[in-house]
Amino acid sequence: MNIWRTISSPHMALLAAVSASYLALGASTSAELLVGNTSPYSGPASGYATVGKGLAAYFDMINAKGGVGGHTIKFVSYDDSYSPPKTVEQVRRLVESDEVAVILGLLGTPTNAAVQKYLNERKVPQLFSVAASGRFANPGKYPWTMGWIPTIVLEAKIFGRYILETKPNAKIGMLYQNDDIGRDALEALKSALGPRASEMIVSAQKYEVTDPTIDSQIVTMKAAGADVFYNSATVKFAAQAIKTAHATGWKPLHLLTSISANINTVLKPAGIDASKDIVSAFYVKEPSDPQWANDPAMVEYRDWMKKYYASGDPENLFNVISYSVGQSFRAVLEACGDDVSRTNIMAKAAALNNVELPMLLPGIKLKTSKTDYFPIQQLQLGKFDGERWALFGQVITDETEDVSGKE
Repeated sequence: MNIWRTISSPHMALLAAVSASYLALGASTSAELLVGNTSPYSGPASGYATVGKGLAAYFDMINAKGGVGGHTIKFVSYDDSYSPPKTVEQVRRLVESDEVAVILGLLGTPTNAAVQKYLNERKVPQLFSVAASGRFANPGKYPWTMGWIPTIVLEAKIFGRYILETKPNAKIGMLYQNDDIGRDALEALKSALGPRASEMIVSAQKYEVTDPTIDSQIVTMKAAGADVFYNSATVKFAAQAIKTAHATGWKPLHLLTSISANINTVLKPAGIDASKDIVSAFYVKEPSDPQWANDPAMVEYRDWMKKYYASGDPENLFNVISYSVGQSFRAVLEACGDDVSRTNIMAKAAALNNVELPMLLPGIKLKTSKTDYFPIQQLQLGKFDGERWALFGQVITDETEDVSGKE
């Protein structure tokens, strides 16, 4: 019997309204939880498609082990080609047609920004975005959006303080992507340098994601007399910059953004000799770094890759990130218990209390609150010695005074 036909019209209307409201909150009506995502499976940023593929592989493992709290995960991911208009189209499809409970691990600043207002208006969690802009940690304005990776602002502030403490008379050249995240990095560096920023930054060079090379920008920074190079570029351009700087004989103190600090995908293509002595910042264990070869967490990660994502590259840092984002979401679901409504998912994401993940560096933990949407606010500096990243100094937080470390 159809229960809707046994209820009088006024009561049916009331029940329908309650049901619609309940579903709008993303409440689970079965043991299956729908999780949505878009990734650049095509286009100029398709190298980052591994984030979506890695999340799918992580949930395959979770489901094979019985799910979380009695819920299996149905992971639905569409191609957005790293195009904000397409991201909007696909996210609307996920929310309005697929009726996902949450958007998880969406890659990129422009793509996340394009759907941020929409998801907050619909009260759909935009959780653990793989984007380093600080705009995804503003609970006052966007209470349904939370990033995951440390922000470019934190990183740039730490690099700025490092420069002041180790090379106070530096002349700085900076390479950055011409978008919100790149401009955030530049402004954060200026802020960290304080009143001396205008004299210390002698050349700030931007590039477009569609540019074929950044050779001219490197030549310009060298010609400006820069003896510090803040390389805030993404993987492809970071490698080009390292290689070109070396080829032109430019030997500055080279600071490399953490998103490009991968030995196999950046340093080796650029050249090991060219990469020696580069300094970067870290929060996860770098998979191609020999110091972690026998680490139990790394062994477990590689076993997961081999069994559930055999076509992926275990050395790719973004597979560590997708694996860790999946683990972070699992921690949220475990805290949710039986209530996996959108409201409770977001509430538990905003109440992480020093959560340790196996692939985070020792001493770095996830911590959030209703007023703090920065899950990771700690970094550790490391210098590439030609074989591995030699970590030095203490784990640095935004409040740490001395960031120079002792090598």
